[in-house]
Amino acid sequence: MYAVVDCNSFYCSCERVFRPDLNNKPVVVLSNNDGCIISRSDEAKVYGIEMTGPYFKAKPLIEKYDVATFSSNYNLYGDLSWRVMETLRMIIGEHNVEVYSVDEAFINMSCVPPNQLYEAALQMRETVEQWTGVAVSIGVAPTKVLSKVANHIAKKDKQKTKCITVLDTRKKIDKALQLTPVKEIWGVGSQFAKKLNSFAIYDAYQFSRMPEEWARKNFGGVVGLRLVKELKGEHAIIMDEPLTEKKMIATTRMFGSPVTALDDIKEAVATYTSRAAEKLRRQSSAASVVNVFVVPKEDREPGEHFRHGPTISDSIVLPNATSVTSELIKPAVYLAEKIYKIANKDDKKSLFKKAGVMLSGIVPDDKLQANLFVPASQNNGRMLMRMLDNINFSMRDDIVKFAASGTRRNWKMRQEFRSPRYTSRWNELREVE
Repeated sequence: MYAVVDCNSFYCSCERVFRPDLNNKPVVVLSNNDGCIISRSDEAKVYGIEMTGPYFKAKPLIEKYDVATFSSNYNLYGDLSWRVMETLRMIIGEHNVEVYSVDEAFINMSCVPPNQLYEAALQMRETVEQWTGVAVSIGVAPTKVLSKVANHIAKKDKQKTKCITVLDTRKKIDKALQLTPVKEIWGVGSQFAKKLNSFAIYDAYQFSRMPEEWARKNFGGVVGLRLVKELKGEHAIIMDEPLTEKKMIATTRMFGSPVTALDDIKEAVATYTSRAAEKLRRQSSAASVVNVFVVPKEDREPGEHFRHGPTISDSIVLPNATSVTSELIKPAVYLAEKIYKIANKDDKKSLFKKAGVMLSGIVPDDKLQANLFVPASQNNGRMLMRMLDNINFSMRDDIVKFAASGTRRNWKMRQEFRSPRYTSRWNELREVE
């Protein structure tokens, strides 16, 4: 048996942990630069506030119903996510937990007796909520896909289900599948749902009754086959091994406001490169390929929605893989200048809305191949980077940074409603009077 532990309106739940006065009150969290709504509490949904809807459109409803509004606080969310996952590992064992996303994890429940599944899920939910303050819903079933179906039912009517649904019999599974539209099946996107509807398949039960060969032929080969098998209760998607090393590391952000100056682009790219290099060192790796991209802002007619222009990117292969920030910033800034000239050819002054840096060609940093024609500076560089990382980790807010990252940072992300970083900044700890 598998379980899915899914945090309820995760970002909103994180904000409520240190603001108990917001319990049972409407809360929304905004995306980068406070553009769109990316998390809503159940109370906010009741007032018709749409998910992913623009903030400016929802503002009248937010003000009318006194909805608490927050900018994204990723330091807080990341820390509380780690606490939730660590709690699950302590309850059920590290090797039985597969972290699927920042607010969701699969649990291998094979160690729990079949007649104790509900009690185990209830204890798990209560422990996570008591230890972290984050509310969760749990779905338990014979396969991963069915556990997602169970979790969807658990969250649909929290009062009735107490945020727990266990599908441990064929009768319960069939009933749950009949109540689940195909668009709600894990792995079925909107296009697949439309295609299924064209075959007069509207719910998960109908889909599960289709022949496996038909699913293979019409729905992405082995992907469709696995989906049908899982809906039938047959194991087809196993628990993944914990991912310890990333094959590509990226840092990308929307600018707080569109920028035109080359210096602003170079500062942003240098800053993003520094952050990507930190991630690289954190997994004891080095990169040999640097890719930089920018996204121009397209012209639009009055009243027309904002549009991104075509992404402009370029990459460079380094002579040696490295994790030293200065050795990554130099080619990244060179690429930024090159891209800027391409975007502004014919004396055009482009507006840029976004930029990013991606590092690839990743190898372990203790297995770097030396170059006879280049001085061996890697060891000294790594020692310097270790000291830099230790200082920035202990003091926070990139207190030591490279000059190329700049000090003005006109492009910095807008966060007008950000709450304090209660768990990761000494000067932002919650005060109790």
